[in-house]
Amino acid sequence: MTHYNKLSEVSYNPKITSWRFRVKIHRIYLFYSYVTSSGPFYKYVLADEEGTKMEMTIYGNSDRFRGLEKQEGKWVEIFRVEVNRPYPGFQSTNSQFNLSATHNTQVHIIDPLNNRLFIDFKNIHAIPHMDHRDRNYPIDTMGVVFNTEAHFDDPASPRMVFYIRDNIDSQIKCVATDAHAYAFRDGLENMKGRGQVIVVLKMWRLSKAFTKLIYTGCFGPPDLWLETEGGLSDFRFNPRLPEVEEFS
Repeated sequence: MTHYNKLSEVSYNPKITSWRFRVKIHRIYLFYSYVTSSGPFYKYVLADEEGTKMEMTIYGNSDRFRGLEKQEGKWVEIFRVEVNRPYPGFQSTNSQFNLSATHNTQVHIIDPLNNRLFIDFKNIHAIPHMDHRDRNYPIDTMGVVFNTEAHFDDPASPRMVFYIRDNIDSQIKCVATDAHAYAFRDGLENMKGRGQVIVVLKMWRLSKAFTKLIYTGCFGPPDLWLETEGGLSDFRFNPRLPEVEEFS
């Protein structure tokens, strides 16, 4: 029986590249190198069976990776990758390591371990547990949509503002920007007449701001909201999954 490493077991040792993972491609997004002005290259956010997530970067246009950028949601086997430490700042996962594909890396699509084509609910971040310390990496969550506001007066900065609540009455503000704003508006319009609308948010960034209290002059607790983070973020209305169907 093939042994697979867990993403939580990864450690930094440049001499070790014989890692073997069985993971789902949770999210794919492209980027350009500001140093060499080259690209596009691809980053893959991987999630294993335990829900642990880690990013893998693929540089170049190797034939073995061609077409993989269209396989989001698929389960894959990955062999022989390098382990690196991420740069400081905002990261796509909360892992202290990331992976880089090399010319020896092999990737094979395998049969799915479950039917969660859009999201693995082990990764869902409950609204009451969101904290300003989560701002360094994107999170996944879900909730019932209410109180929507469209802001399209300025074509340079379109926004859809809405709120989501969970099934214990916790709620949070969400802001879809740029192309996501138009997609959210159109998608929500298509959901009219279907009753309660549930949205699953994938890889959204948590933001915060402090409000000064008028009478004391001190700052109160931070206001938190979720916002799209470029091509990294995605969303889906009422995906046909048991957890969504049972959510009320």
